[in-house]
Amino acid sequence: MFDFVRKHTKIMMLVMFLLIIPSFVLFGIDGYNRMREKGEAVARVGGHDISQAEWDSAHKSESDRMRASMPNLDAKLLDAPEARYATLERLVRERVLAQAADKFNLTTSDARLARDLQENPTIASLRLPDGKLDMDRYRQLAASQGLTPEGLEARVRRDLSVRQVETGVVASGFSAAAVADVSLNAFFEKREVQVVNFNTSDYASRINPTDAELDAFYKANQSLFQAPEQATIEYLVLDLESVKKNISINEADLRSYYDQNVARLSGKEERRASHILINAAKDAPAAERQKAKARADELLAAARKSPESFADLAKKNSQDTGSAANGGDLEYFARGGMVKPFEDAAFAMKKGDISEVVESDFGYHIIKLTDIKSPKQRSFEELRAAIEADLKTQQAQRKFAETAETFTNGVYEQSDNLKSIADKLKLDIRTANNLTRKPAPGVAGPLANAKFLAAIFGPDAVEKKHNTEAIETAPSQLTAGRITQYSAARTLPFADVRSVVRERVVAARATELAKKEGMEKLAAWKTAPASASMPTAVVVSRDQPQTLPASVLGAALHADTTALPVFAGVDLGAQGYAVVRVNKIVERPAPAEAAAKQDRSQYAQWWTGAENQAYYGLLKERFKAEIMASRPVRAATDLLTATEK
Repeated sequence: MFDFVRKHTKIMMLVMFLLIIPSFVLFGIDGYNRMREKGEAVARVGGHDISQAEWDSAHKSESDRMRASMPNLDAKLLDAPEARYATLERLVRERVLAQAADKFNLTTSDARLARDLQENPTIASLRLPDGKLDMDRYRQLAASQGLTPEGLEARVRRDLSVRQVETGVVASGFSAAAVADVSLNAFFEKREVQVVNFNTSDYASRINPTDAELDAFYKANQSLFQAPEQATIEYLVLDLESVKKNISINEADLRSYYDQNVARLSGKEERRASHILINAAKDAPAAERQKAKARADELLAAARKSPESFADLAKKNSQDTGSAANGGDLEYFARGGMVKPFEDAAFAMKKGDISEVVESDFGYHIIKLTDIKSPKQRSFEELRAAIEADLKTQQAQRKFAETAETFTNGVYEQSDNLKSIADKLKLDIRTANNLTRKPAPGVAGPLANAKFLAAIFGPDAVEKKHNTEAIETAPSQLTAGRITQYSAARTLPFADVRSVVRERVVAARATELAKKEGMEKLAAWKTAPASASMPTAVVVSRDQPQTLPASVLGAALHADTTALPVFAGVDLGAQGYAVVRVNKIVERPAPAEAAAKQDRSQYAQWWTGAENQAYYGLLKERFKAEIMASRPVRAATDLLTATEK
């Protein structure tokens, strides 16, 4: 089919024209896009589908956000099936809560929206020295998220409304101290135990398989001794850096950008102030706040009467323990570094001024502005390199979509080579040897991308040696490749893997012996506890496991202690077997009152989280939420990997 399309391009263009144009006429471009993008449903909430395209888009946004916040994060973790499924679960949760907010008529007022936007530190950083919002930068912030300012505000309003759905459960969660203590005492309970390990490695020397036994195991398990398919490939990577290489910025544009942005590029103005604070919580009774205000008025009068004594007044009267000892000095701060009422007052003052009484959520402030540090304007020469890099990045971001389209079309239309599009876009052809479907340890970038590897080992690339399609292997990065040499998967000869076969046989039989002897000892010791030969006892608990494996610790803590001592057996899989003897229970020592309060608070958080999760479960049932995509199951790895000689 693909060969026919390539050989009859003009005919196919005519057919597509005849098919697509009427669809635009009948449905419109938006309708056509909706038809194309709807895709397969992967989940459903309240009768509304979540498509594969929506899932992909949400995961891309989530991955971009994670990469921005943690640049050193391994990209393979974000591409893992478990990470993608977690994104789908979050998407379903968002839809469930959004439908609940609509159903319960939970809305956000303009005043609540304005307060949230004012308290947002990112938006606060966009304020100009006079306190007004820099609308150009605000629009850029919204655009970076694919939104208009109105769209950004609508999303924040929606998020605030959705948040109210769970607020009733989260805000009202509590746990009685007596109930918490019972649970915590059980959780932190200690037990004195003795553990005997029957390790597989201790039984390996007893196993001496014959050649016939090895040959039989090899023939019965040939899938374990496969050399994976391998390929030597060449590939191209289109990213912002490769686009930047072909961009040059003229001197006039550099000068113009400098003139327009020199103030921003030179840094922020900083101010230094001292203050006297009279504490008054925002939810304190009116009488208490009025009393604090009156005291602040008295201190303001004293400060203005004798400005040079401001530091002494602060030392003696300020209730800000962090700055009072220093005469109220708060050091230098820029916009966004203080609560808004304080910041607005400080940036409206002149050096040496003493403010009126300023009210904030902390109480009442009297501010003295002690210094203003204006940023030194940096010269064009100092900023030239940074400006050029910034402008190249901006132009590369704008040009990338156009170049990406050329790249995508080029690797498809010239499917038998990469040189044509590489020459056209001035890209370097890279090579890789012995590539397999599974990324090699330590490999990063496109060669570790699951989608790219799947395309490289797809039928079209393997059988016909065609280029892969352009694959998005990272944000603003497309990769295409082709196979130049291919080796199919094959079973390795017995002679090449004999040592590996022997190791597997020995390990399997040694494990059987270890478990057999462990289970026999367990039965004997249960019958005659006094005959048990055990090592020194240790005291263990959930927070002090004493290096015990989780399965052994779990067996010790879950053993029925109505009659002590009690024995339990633990299958350790390939590691063998363990027998645990629980001798006695060691009660949890009574914690100090401060520690007890902290533990109860933590328990209350756990309880509230469980209640909230249960409430979400009820909402999922009410709004008929279901996920059709299969939950990924992590594949088990072989104990040993067969390798070529």
